[in-house]
Amino acid sequence: MTIGFYHIEPATCLAPMAGHTNRAFRELCRELGGLGLVCTELVSSQALEYSRQRAMSFFDFDPSEAPMAVQLFGGDPQTMAEAARLVVDLGAPMVDINMGCWVPKVVKKGGGAALLGDVCQATAVVEAVCKAVEVPVTVKVRSGLTAASETAVPFARAAEECGVQAIAVHARSAEQGFSGRPDWGVITRVRQAVNIPVFGNGDLTTLEEALQMQRETGCHGWMVGRAALGAPWIFAQWAGLLPGGIPPLPWRAAVALRHLQLTERFSSLNEFKAVRELRGQLSRYDLGVREQLVRLENYAQARELLKRLSGGVELTDLREHWRPPHLPAPESGATERPQSPVPP
Repeated sequence: MTIGFYHIEPATCLAPMAGHTNRAFRELCRELGGLGLVCTELVSSQALEYSRQRAMSFFDFDPSEAPMAVQLFGGDPQTMAEAARLVVDLGAPMVDINMGCWVPKVVKKGGGAALLGDVCQATAVVEAVCKAVEVPVTVKVRSGLTAASETAVPFARAAEECGVQAIAVHARSAEQGFSGRPDWGVITRVRQAVNIPVFGNGDLTTLEEALQMQRETGCHGWMVGRAALGAPWIFAQWAGLLPGGIPPLPWRAAVALRHLQLTERFSSLNEFKAVRELRGQLSRYDLGVREQLVRLENYAQARELLKRLSGGVELTDLREHWRPPHLPAPESGATERPQSPVPP
């Protein structure tokens, strides 16, 4: 997949998720392999306009993460354009517009999925952002506000005409949230309506499901969100770099330990706040010590606990402890290059 001047290989994307897809988690998924594109947590364009100094604390991205998109949300075209210019000036390689978030506090401000109820306003936002920046602009949408009012297809056509270079489609309406079964049919209809790359999104947990989605919808790639939480190795598994299934406990603990190390390195939060955010993130690794994890008070406590569970295994040693039989051990100093899971 190509988006603007970026080659996305493999054609997989880590979905933006508030409270989770900070730089530490993005770096972790990338280190494990098999991930082509990452996206930041969503940032309010209004926050950038009215309190730039405070909003700057939300940013944890670096241009070296490219291919990477900074996600913005908001319903006012001019405000969104100004926000896009700001993040690009700060080094954002791409700008992603959130039109899929169904959380009330976002929708009430006219952002996220609220725009799906007004294709004209949504188009105005996209057009303003595309005109404001020279980097690639992408959009994430849902099928519509409700299942009965599907607007993804007409909006996708309009977005392509405005200059959007890729679109991700979550196959549920905003009304559904994460409930009910996703309707992959909307991904098919969007794919048939546009000539830009389309990411399919919605309840993908295995490579078999992803391949089935691709066969049924014709999507060019996959966006994975909740399935990667507590399992950042999912992309490497899909790319054939790691065996399928649930990794052994020491392996999971070693990945959680690396998650901690990257948080210490990249988090802009003080230790008190960062560790409280880590509690929920580390609890998703199913390490059997949830009660201890949710009581963590500092990095040192977390390190001691995770080192004990991992038995001293480090991230650099992981593939030696759990390697697909068909892959040879890497030569000293060599880096494995993930192969695209998307068949030609």
